[in-house]
Amino acid sequence: MTISNSPETTISPSPPTETEAAAIRRRGSLNGGSDSPATEELAAGLVRRRGSFKDMRNGKNDENDEKKEKKEYAYRASAPAHRRIRESPLSSDAIFKQSHAGLFNLCIVVLVAVNSRLIIENLMKYGWLISSGFWFGSTSLRDWPLLLCCLSLPIFPLAAFLVEKLVQREYISEQVAIMLHALITTTAILYPVIVIIRCDSAVLSGVILMLFTCIVWLKLVSYAHTNYDMRALANAPDKGQTPSGSSNDDNSYEVNFQALVYFMVAPTLCYQLSYPRTPCIRWGWVARHLIKLVIFTGFMGFIVEQYINPIVKNSQHPLKGNLLYAIERILKLSVPNLYVWLCMFYCFFHLWLNILAELLCFGDREFYKDWWNAQTIEEYWRLWNMPVHKWMVRHIYFPCLRNGIPKGFAILIAFLVSAIFHELCIAVPCHIFKFWAFIGIMFQVPLVLVTNVLINKFQNSMVGNMIFWCFFCIVGQPMCLLLYYHDVMNRKVNAR
Repeated sequence: MTISNSPETTISPSPPTETEAAAIRRRGSLNGGSDSPATEELAAGLVRRRGSFKDMRNGKNDENDEKKEKKEYAYRASAPAHRRIRESPLSSDAIFKQSHAGLFNLCIVVLVAVNSRLIIENLMKYGWLISSGFWFGSTSLRDWPLLLCCLSLPIFPLAAFLVEKLVQREYISEQVAIMLHALITTTAILYPVIVIIRCDSAVLSGVILMLFTCIVWLKLVSYAHTNYDMRALANAPDKGQTPSGSSNDDNSYEVNFQALVYFMVAPTLCYQLSYPRTPCIRWGWVARHLIKLVIFTGFMGFIVEQYINPIVKNSQHPLKGNLLYAIERILKLSVPNLYVWLCMFYCFFHLWLNILAELLCFGDREFYKDWWNAQTIEEYWRLWNMPVHKWMVRHIYFPCLRNGIPKGFAILIAFLVSAIFHELCIAVPCHIFKFWAFIGIMFQVPLVLVTNVLINKFQNSMVGNMIFWCFFCIVGQPMCLLLYYHDVMNRKVNAR
């Protein structure tokens, strides 16, 4: 819209707007002090023209819609229906270009329906089986020595702190400090083992104590090793030994009791003087995660009592008896065992560690990565348990490489340490030492090589991921569960 200052006003063919009419009124009031009749008439004319333009535009839209409708109905029987080359949506050339969200939803619906039927069938067949039973037997009432042992574990971090104070003030030498730390860590792991073996405790009570013990041991090793490394950096600042990605302030040697206390309760196994911190605690977020933790823990207990226990009790030793029957039991056990394992992972690594991190304002919450997409066994072990993975890399793998140990042997040493602690956490509470857990973890080493070869041969991430799920969850875990269950039952029978 263009309005000139000449007596003859030129109006562009574009539709005038209300803003332009208001501008004419303001110009008239500025020139004449008030709205003149001519100005009002011109503004009113513009508004009328605006309405006429709208009517014309609406009329054109109606005509276009009518033409479009006629064109659609003009599709005749003789018109060609096939105009270009196209693939079927599920063909090999087009299947990965299509969205399969509907099929994914169908799988979810089928999964819920099938599992709901199985739950109803199980309740009708066995009834309500949830009880303390195998996990909390009568011996749990006599497990107070295990509770006292668990409460006394903080003595060992305190002893490690005293050693660091002594070596900081040069009351003892570096070699003496190393020997004292070795004595402290060894005692910290042997003390609970002796208590569990001497007390005929329930399996779950022993497992919980051994898990706490292993966590304390890993933290003590990290505390001693990190302080040793910081002393070395502090004593040789001109040798350029500062690790990449860290500043001198991050590696300044300081023995701080508050830092040790925070480290012992923080959801990490790697000691450092300071950690990334969040500004506040989200109490509503904590409450929601606590509710989820209770729900999923109850669901996990339901699966154990209603499904796993009946299957295991009606099974045979997997290395004895009929082979086909043993395979059938392993496959039948694989699905509920997988559910329990997924619930255990979600409850501990996602819910509990995040709750603990939120309460402590711990900022780095990468407790796991997308291990479910792992293409090889090696990739799975790097992704599923980040606190342990970071500890292994920091305190075993790279120290081995710095000391000239080949990469393959360094990986083997890391698996050896992992196998020892898996065996301690399972064999000690079960009071049997058949080394099934140790063998299972060490068997991962050839599996790493096999899956790496297969993924290189097939060049397909889906094949590698399926191999990982089959080896690890469908065969390995149910097999170990049956082995330990029957060995525990045989031990109890022989003890009578």
